[in-house]
Amino acid sequence: MTKLAQTLGLTELQAEIVATVRKFVDKEIIPNAPELERADTYPQAIVDQMRGMGLFGLMISEEYGGLDESLLTYALCVEELARGWMSVSGVLNTHFIVAYMLRQHGTDEQQQRFLPRMATGEVRGAFSMSEPELGSDVAAIRTRARLDAGGDYVIDGQKMWLTNGASSTLVAVLVRTDEGAAKPHRNLTAFLIEKPTGFGEVAPGLVIPGKIDKLGYKGIDTTELIFDGYRAPADDILGGIPGQGFFQMMDGIEVGRVNVAARACGVAIRAFELAVRYAQQRQTFGKPIAEHQAIAFQLAEMATKVEAAHLMMVNAARLKDSGERNDVAAGMAKYLASEYCSEVTQQSFRIHGGYGYSTAYEVERLMRDAPFLLIGEGTSEIQKSIISKRLLDEYRM
Repeated sequence: MTKLAQTLGLTELQAEIVATVRKFVDKEIIPNAPELERADTYPQAIVDQMRGMGLFGLMISEEYGGLDESLLTYALCVEELARGWMSVSGVLNTHFIVAYMLRQHGTDEQQQRFLPRMATGEVRGAFSMSEPELGSDVAAIRTRARLDAGGDYVIDGQKMWLTNGASSTLVAVLVRTDEGAAKPHRNLTAFLIEKPTGFGEVAPGLVIPGKIDKLGYKGIDTTELIFDGYRAPADDILGGIPGQGFFQMMDGIEVGRVNVAARACGVAIRAFELAVRYAQQRQTFGKPIAEHQAIAFQLAEMATKVEAAHLMMVNAARLKDSGERNDVAAGMAKYLASEYCSEVTQQSFRIHGGYGYSTAYEVERLMRDAPFLLIGEGTSEIQKSIISKRLLDEYRM
């Protein structure tokens, strides 16, 4: 483990799992990430090794072939993976959310159908709420599923920003159904769409147009998802009851925010590691730049931010594991960790000087990856909205 971001109170098994992932990151991910990232290549060999390690089944119960570990264990593993390359942690992110939603809300038949194959990584999950014309306003979703005379649902519409869109084989999709509810969010239903991998028309009425080019977060496929008369049986509704999708997705997003906080911690840790190493190697005016107060103080600020973000992420994960409500803790952790990650990465970039602008140095990649964490699973402004509403409820006069 790194000298920063230590986690007290781990069991022997938790410590062993995290240490194993860290060794894997140092040996397999950090040396190979630069070439894979430059080529924007899906890290298939790394993903295959992750399957062999059981990482796809970390939070799936032993009954279905998983490791039955806690959210904390999962988050600490994600922190280590993101320290190596954020895109690799993204392969797990949506898979983990879908598996969690199935565990919490799926019918017995759905759990038996999907979770054993998800635990091995044979089935890999993706998660879809966003659409081209809406951002954080989930209740305004336009993609619609209409019940036909035969009892199937016909889905039409367009979804956006689907991480693992082409490489996944199971997508949890939030769409509008007609439940006759007065409140818009009670007319939303989550469907479990099983599909083959690849681009184009992957199933009748279901199209993955192509990979969206991005500033960073390379190697992992981000896509649209277009429904044009796609037929889904009622058995594909998560939990079997329409109209529950909003609450199911928000539960998934809550653990997803802990996940994003963990990824931000991992990127920030790596940015600090690169900066503190470079600052002791680079010399100006006859001594290492780390011995200049301007640089030493920056290192102190960076380390403090890394530590604070890590502690908030761990607290949010432990709250969720305890069964307590953690929406505020998760929102605070995601907000603080992503903002601090951006700041720490920029400070590392400045310490590297001109070399930080070169693609030959790793910090350049971190500079392009960090902004995604400011918007993934809800922007900082959305987190502040959630936090402030809860605070006003708690402190209402």
